[in-house]
Amino acid sequence: MPVSIADKRIQKIKPIAYSRYKKRKRHWNPTLVAGMVACSLFASVATLLWMHPSSKTPASQSLANSKAEPTARVATLNAPVNPMVQSEASPYGSRQTATLPSTEKSTDSKKNYVNERSKSIRLELPTEMKSVADRHLRPTNPFESDLPIQHRSMIDDLVFARMAELNIQPAKRCSDEVFLRRVYLDTLGTLPTIREVKEFLEDDNSQKRALLVDRLLDRPEYADYQAMKWCDILRVKAEFPINLWPNAAQAYHRWIRASIKSNRPFDEFARELLTASGSNFRTPQVNFYRAMQSKEPKSLAQAVALTFLGARAEKWPAERLEQLSVFFSQVGYKPTGEWKEEIVYFDPRKRIEKSDNPKVSAAFPDGTPAQIPAGKDPREVFADWLVDDHNPWFARTIVNRVWYWLLGRGIVDPPDDIRSDNPASNLTLLNQLAKELIDSQYDLKHLYRVILQSETYQLAPIPQSNDSKAGECFAFYPARRLDAEVLIDAICQLTKTTETYTSIVPEPYSFLPENQRAIALPDGSISSSFLELFGRPPRDTGLESERNNRLTAAQALHLLNSNHLRNKLKQGRGIRDLIKQSMNSTETAETLYLAILSRRPTDNELQIADSMCDSNGGELEVAWALINSDEFLYRH
Repeated sequence: MPVSIADKRIQKIKPIAYSRYKKRKRHWNPTLVAGMVACSLFASVATLLWMHPSSKTPASQSLANSKAEPTARVATLNAPVNPMVQSEASPYGSRQTATLPSTEKSTDSKKNYVNERSKSIRLELPTEMKSVADRHLRPTNPFESDLPIQHRSMIDDLVFARMAELNIQPAKRCSDEVFLRRVYLDTLGTLPTIREVKEFLEDDNSQKRALLVDRLLDRPEYADYQAMKWCDILRVKAEFPINLWPNAAQAYHRWIRASIKSNRPFDEFARELLTASGSNFRTPQVNFYRAMQSKEPKSLAQAVALTFLGARAEKWPAERLEQLSVFFSQVGYKPTGEWKEEIVYFDPRKRIEKSDNPKVSAAFPDGTPAQIPAGKDPREVFADWLVDDHNPWFARTIVNRVWYWLLGRGIVDPPDDIRSDNPASNLTLLNQLAKELIDSQYDLKHLYRVILQSETYQLAPIPQSNDSKAGECFAFYPARRLDAEVLIDAICQLTKTTETYTSIVPEPYSFLPENQRAIALPDGSISSSFLELFGRPPRDTGLESERNNRLTAAQALHLLNSNHLRNKLKQGRGIRDLIKQSMNSTETAETLYLAILSRRPTDNELQIADSMCDSNGGELEVAWALINSDEFLYRH
């Protein structure tokens, strides 16, 4: 770990102090020596009397026993007293003492005495708190649960049936700590707070995971994080090469977020994007037809196929793409007197004047010929076919995309390359989820709820099978590095610092508040060096592969050595507040684990972190090490 400033100063001071010490002359005063000997004898006699069994008080007896026979460590620092919990019998009588392993002794005897005394007092638990303590014993395996796997829905029936066919062993059920952190990151893009972690781990309700999912889906961060994902797909970006311009990009983002927050049915969401007409400032959804590098009918058709059908139309036969392009051949654009404002509308004259091949007739992607009445907007005809309940393409595409977001791999993978020679790993599962979405009237929150509450989603990240097909059968939860926006938001949350986001081409200048979260940035052109380094997508193509979540050497070096993270840890008040609220090094170590990794440390972890937190500046070193750990950088 990097040498702290305090350590450097100490190294400089030590030689100077030692040289001054050697130069001093020693003059021994006989009276002083005699006094020191007398004091030593008195202290020795007092110590012998104190150690005699007849002179011990109950408190000193307990402390002596704890030093002679160390007991198992009990992780109940700051454990709240629950009056509804029944006290249990204990071999230790009315009080239970948990003793920490001995740490490095301080050279200052007074400091050492205070530390040992505060620890012994802090860890004495009254009888009424014992049952709470027993529930919070430190986990030996913080990633897996001892509870058996249960089939909770049709998702589990189909997934585990597929694994049984291939003789693949599923992973164990994940622990509560892992599930809590995972579901927060997957739905909110946000870490849980210490209070939220403790409340969830101390809850005895067998349905607490399902209840947690319901609460998270109603939080405002859900709309922020899901809007960020949809803005990647819909290419919400002001500057080159997607020239929406700042006003339109921010209006577009607000409309997308408002639709997600109000839980607008997804078929209505898609229809409005496809058929809207009006000003790009006042009817934000028309920016769908402007967020492209080309406004030719073929380019529009390719964007529609990628977004709503999960297909890359440029790989289709030329005639098939031309048949789809006919539906978007009459999209017109015209400017207004306002700066950068543009009207998107249905232009019936455009098909006759500018059609590339007038002989080509419209046909749907499944090959069915389309009848477009005279004077009717062809986009409406296509939208009617797209959102029809009997169209298997539309529902399966959005289901597959949400599954990819939550489990790191699509049932058809990649989720935006659906074609006949890229089959689904579990077609029955894909069809059943699509039916579930249609039956719920395209309620995306319902789809999230069904997947998040399934046992498949709640599997541990540790595989139990070496079969190469275990991943595509969803036999375990795959570990994935945090999104760039989620990672910087998590660091700022822990350190209580802010980040500055700017636009490379400021036209006009964009001003964002200091507390702006990265997941809520309204414009892909507004960025930072951290977001660029950690793989934030440029939003040029709408492909999922634009986002790069692989950990690189440059990213690791930035986290290890940059002043960016070091200044946040030292100058931010987040870690310092956690240290001030803790009464000793043990509580500090546990608090840091709860804040950064959303779990309590194991015995070995606590022993190491406790000894570090007991040194000057060691708390920041522990925080730095945890933030650089794979467990923090990856969702698992």
